[in-house]
Amino acid sequence: MRHPCPATDMLKKHSTTLHGHRTSITLEDAFWQELQRLAGQRGLPLAGLIAEVDDQRPDGTNLSSALRLHVLAALKTEAASATSRQTA
Repeated sequence: MRHPCPATDMLKKHSTTLHGHRTSITLEDAFWQELQRLAGQRGLPLAGLIAEVDDQRPDGTNLSSALRLHVLAALKTEAASATSRQTA
């Protein structure tokens, strides 16, 4: 049985400036919000974090997918860190 997606998981186009050019990225709100949080934690503008991910992604890789994977990796790192603090 498939569970319905909450409205916040719907794909939305988000506009940003990437390397001096306006572009739009299609992401779910949950991923966009996490990107904003991660950028804030690092003291970066959101466009700066997106540019970092863009610069590090392999050629031919979709930017939206690269951003989702970046968020996933960050959340996994945070979860592992929290787990290790609890067991210490």
